[in-house]
Amino acid sequence: MKMNTPFFLPFFLPQLLIMLFPIPHQNILSSAAAGKWDLLQSNIGITAMHMQLLHTDRVVIFDRTDFGPSNISLPHGKCRDDPNEMVVKHDCTAHSVEYSVASNSIRPLKVQTDVWCSSGAVTTDGTLVQTGGFRDGEHAVRKYRPCSEDYCDWEEEGGGLLVKRWYATNHILPDNRSIVFGGREMFNYEFYPKRRGGDKVYESPFLRQTNDPESENNLYPFVFLNEDGNLFIFANNRAIMFNYNKGVVVKHYPTIPGGDPRSYPSTGSAVLLPLKKYGKAEVLVCGGAPRGAFMKAKQGTFVGALNTCGRIGINDANPSWAMETMPMGRIMGDMVLLPNGEVLIINGGGSGTAGWEYGRDPVLSPVIYRPYNRVGTRFEVQTPSSRPRMYHSTAILLRDGRVLVGGNNPHEFYRFRRVLFPTDLTLEAFSPTYVHVSRPKIVAPVSQSKIKYGQPVQVRFTFPSDRIDGSSVMVTMVAPSFTTHSFSMNQRMLVLSGGNVVTIPGNTHEIQVTAPGSVVLAPSGYFLLFVCHQGIPSEGIWVQIT
Repeated sequence: MKMNTPFFLPFFLPQLLIMLFPIPHQNILSSAAAGKWDLLQSNIGITAMHMQLLHTDRVVIFDRTDFGPSNISLPHGKCRDDPNEMVVKHDCTAHSVEYSVASNSIRPLKVQTDVWCSSGAVTTDGTLVQTGGFRDGEHAVRKYRPCSEDYCDWEEEGGGLLVKRWYATNHILPDNRSIVFGGREMFNYEFYPKRRGGDKVYESPFLRQTNDPESENNLYPFVFLNEDGNLFIFANNRAIMFNYNKGVVVKHYPTIPGGDPRSYPSTGSAVLLPLKKYGKAEVLVCGGAPRGAFMKAKQGTFVGALNTCGRIGINDANPSWAMETMPMGRIMGDMVLLPNGEVLIINGGGSGTAGWEYGRDPVLSPVIYRPYNRVGTRFEVQTPSSRPRMYHSTAILLRDGRVLVGGNNPHEFYRFRRVLFPTDLTLEAFSPTYVHVSRPKIVAPVSQSKIKYGQPVQVRFTFPSDRIDGSSVMVTMVAPSFTTHSFSMNQRMLVLSGGNVVTIPGNTHEIQVTAPGSVVLAPSGYFLLFVCHQGIPSEGIWVQIT
């Protein structure tokens, strides 16, 4: 593996630029509370625009094929040849890599078609199915089948999609297909894989209705599988409940208060909060840019980001948005579900919008949102990073509870010098406070175990003390997400119902919980299982629910 030194990133430059161009949010964020940052890789060769954690504890990362040469070489003989490529027609550098969490190492991968602004989901057997992109990639489907050795690579299917998909959203469905929803100038959706006898493209009036002629603002829509099998879909400033089997809207939700857009390029973020009690599913939407901010950014005026979150019970009889105020405004932030049910809001800027050179004022401090605290005490500002993570940055949860953070390239090509926000090829880990205290440790079941729907699961764990508060023990299951452009597709957490905690000699404890009851609650596949005691989670283990 060869790093191409002419493009090596000077890591003092971001800090120097921050000094030269003061960041208005710096003073607001100076009272950071907790958490720790670690630099894992100073140069992975590409910018981390898209990321997915797999059940092998390896992370697939990629950006795009038309940035020009990357900073990491492909193995000899694996060059990419594309006569239609505008930048490099014979490219011997990689635009995708695999990151091993265990060894903290990088391996180059060969992706053949342009994956820029694409989408993805992981199937039952752990295969990453990745769809769409730009130019020669807009109809493509790519598969990455994980392996424990170092030979896995991308497989490509040129015409896997019926129409071009660029800035679309994927969500895995209970039947193990993915719905591929929307995209630039695509007011429709389709499914992958296609059913026997073919499939078709289905129109979505909702996408057409939420399209802003000037700035769209309905790209990368927020899509979540509800407990009843329907899809909650949010685009621009509105949401619907959608029965994809019948192709009908079953519920319309009120416009989010203020009416400002939250999806790309106004780019807030959203999560489905942990599922604890049937019928009580809630969605949280945070940040974004005021209406008109995109056009103003194109003219050189950068409007302050929204500092509000909207929270809604999506199954309520008369749903309404409850608004909360974040410690600061944020555009292009990532929202990551932590193993203890809290939400980390990380990355992004304080003004402008998504898009080339359209964001300003990096927000360096993450914020933790505690959904079950009383209103007014839910947000806590965390220790700031020293690295701006603006447009094309990402964040995902790792098995050990850290959050992997990478990316930042608000330029059409790799730009390391003479720009406000240099292209960033680093990987960092943000460790919430719980990483550095005494934690439970799961001893049974073992990682990579299979569990069945609705069946009891005996979870045995150790804890440094033989005295624990049994009422404060919680077992969670988290689906790892495909993350890009500030939205984590397929991110999902379930809090498993359980009985009393039984203490066994030797600081060992056991709790029996019940696996999710159906593929609607938890589509079959790999999940991370955690034990939490008083909000402190164990490291996770992989379980496959079938």
